[in-house]
Amino acid sequence: MADTIYALSSGSLPAGVGVIRISGPQTRTTLQAICGTVPVARQATLRSIRGRNGEMLDQGLVLFFAAPASFTGEDCAELQVHGGRAVVEAILRELSAVTGLRHAEPGEFSRRAFHNGKLDLVEVEGLADLIAAETEMQRRLAQEHSSGRLSDLYGNWARRLVHARAMIEAELDFADEDDVPGSVAEQIWSDMQKLRSEIDQHLAGAGLAEIIRDGLKIVIVGEPNVGKSSLLNSLAKRDIAIVTDIAGTTRDVISVDLSLAGFSVRLFDTAGLRETRDRVEQEGIRRAYATLEQADLILLLADRPDGFPMDVTGAAAKPVLRVGTKIDRDPELWDKAAADILISTATGQGVDGLISAITKFLPDLSESSALSLPTRKRHVSCLKQAKDAIELSLLHDDRGLDIQAEYLRQAGDALGRITGRVDVEDLLDVIFSQFCIGK
Repeated sequence: MADTIYALSSGSLPAGVGVIRISGPQTRTTLQAICGTVPVARQATLRSIRGRNGEMLDQGLVLFFAAPASFTGEDCAELQVHGGRAVVEAILRELSAVTGLRHAEPGEFSRRAFHNGKLDLVEVEGLADLIAAETEMQRRLAQEHSSGRLSDLYGNWARRLVHARAMIEAELDFADEDDVPGSVAEQIWSDMQKLRSEIDQHLAGAGLAEIIRDGLKIVIVGEPNVGKSSLLNSLAKRDIAIVTDIAGTTRDVISVDLSLAGFSVRLFDTAGLRETRDRVEQEGIRRAYATLEQADLILLLADRPDGFPMDVTGAAAKPVLRVGTKIDRDPELWDKAAADILISTATGQGVDGLISAITKFLPDLSESSALSLPTRKRHVSCLKQAKDAIELSLLHDDRGLDIQAEYLRQAGDALGRITGRVDVEDLLDVIFSQFCIGK
């Protein structure tokens, strides 16, 4: 934290503009060395950027942010220069020669923001998700987290736990005082029951958050040569899977990511399901069934009305759309009741209807609070620990208020680990290593 760090923050080159970020105690002296003067804080100023020998490297906008009013909470600067490789490399090379400066590690700017109280861990992770977002719903979910709204929810829960513990301590230590509320049960236990229910309801959204972040998993299955790979290529609008009229062409699981109605959708094409002695095809079929276990939706394909005999859902029920294929070959073959959707990838008939049917399985986010969701496994784990600790506190009313207060302390610590309000040093390297350099 005593070092001054620098890195390119604007992404791959060449680009119209390259943004180089500097943060740390030597930011001012560095600006004086390469720009001549330190610009007025928070005002973009056109400056010539020069090397140690006075050679002009480039001309660009320079911004200075005085601590603590900066992203990292330290003195910070941004050099907005031309985004050519030679230009940026020359400036980075010049910065590397300044004593006390070093190139930033991945996520180091954000880590300093965390250590200086500018961001908590939920906001940091939301920022990482915002940078990585590829769909509209991923962007909205990440924005909810990076803006601090989810942290506010967890902070409110933590304050309620602190209040409950304070009431218990007051009754334990000052039971004889007139200004101490008489019955803790009347004051806090109904709120703790309500809090437990709120956390439980919040946890119920973890599956929805996983779909938004990782995509709705749709697995295409059926007998060999019923059009699974053709459907994958049609939905992806490019040739991904090999298509032939030879049964068993697909031997492995092929996947592609799409954006549908603002959501990420991951399509899986699988080997045709049939009895076979071919060892390679057997392995493909085994992998197909393994993929089905992870599916959120199954598209069961058949090219004839009696082609849906197999049970593909296994022990756990999965939603299934029965899709009749190749209807261009014999439109009279199909009774509409035999399938949910009838399509032809050759003519495109019915494909839009299939997409509309798939869209109905996407989450409903009509509620304003729908995106305040736990998105990571560590969030879910800590929330479950908090809920369980509150439940233990409610159940053990026969063991004394001090024991109940200890369970509430454990619940508060579990919530604190989500945002980083308690000791989470072992998590930091993992979290910040996922960032790109310059962020």
